Amino acid sequence: MARPKLTIVVPVFNERRTLPLVLERVRALPVDKEILVIDNASTDGTREWLLQERSRLEQDGVRILLQPRNRGKGSSVRWGFREARGEYVVIQDADLEYRPEEILLLLRAAEEGRPVVYGSRLLEWPHHLPTPVNSLFMFGRVVINDIFRWLYRREVTDVATCYKLMRTDIAQSLPLRGTGFELDFELTAQLVKRGYPIHEVPISYHPRSIAEGKKLRVTDGLRAVWTLLRCWLQPTPTRGGRG
Repeated sequence: MARPKLTIVVPVFNERRTLPLVLERVRALPVDKEILVIDNASTDGTREWLLQERSRLEQDGVRILLQPRNRGKGSSVRWGFREARGEYVVIQDADLEYRPEEILLLLRAAEEGRPVVYGSRLLEWPHHLPTPVNSLFMFGRVVINDIFRWLYRREVTDVATCYKLMRTDIAQSLPLRGTGFELDFELTAQLVKRGYPIHEVPISYHPRSIAEGKKLRVTDGLRAVWTLLRCWLQPTPTRGGRG
């Protein structure tokens, strides 16, 4: 079987309302791809829908992986990385806060020779964000980005973005252990410690409210800070090494 250009990893937990549209838009992307949907033991009908539609989805290049219990978004992303067969791998959330069509912007930059490309919601702020944006979101992102910059001496405008695209061999070489949302920060820290340059391209963003299903909480921000500190304290590995 020929290797696809891109693996799109879609971690899912309780996204029955938005997942069908996300998959429809991802499947429509004009690129040779595989799509990995990792359901994190959803309880809102998401898993039942995936099982019901499994044959049709698999015909369209969608592979469905089922967590036996809720192990966190980070565990689902790590599983997706291990299973990825594409030349590049990217993360796509299932909640429509990000536009799947903009994955092509990241892929284009990667094909120009950049091993790691992030889609930044803040690179051209406020032009790519709706108005008004949740002030807590903005404050949290700015604080965490500042902590990252201070610890790692690198400028990354959106450490927490979902849209992280990289060569699959790089993703599979990282010693990731995060199980929740803190994986975003661990992933960035491990890339920087190994000397990989992170190229950013501006993307749009349409955040949900907690009432609409947003799952991030203040405790996730605290875990993010701890993760950045933990990775910073680890010995600096060589590129390609597992540290």
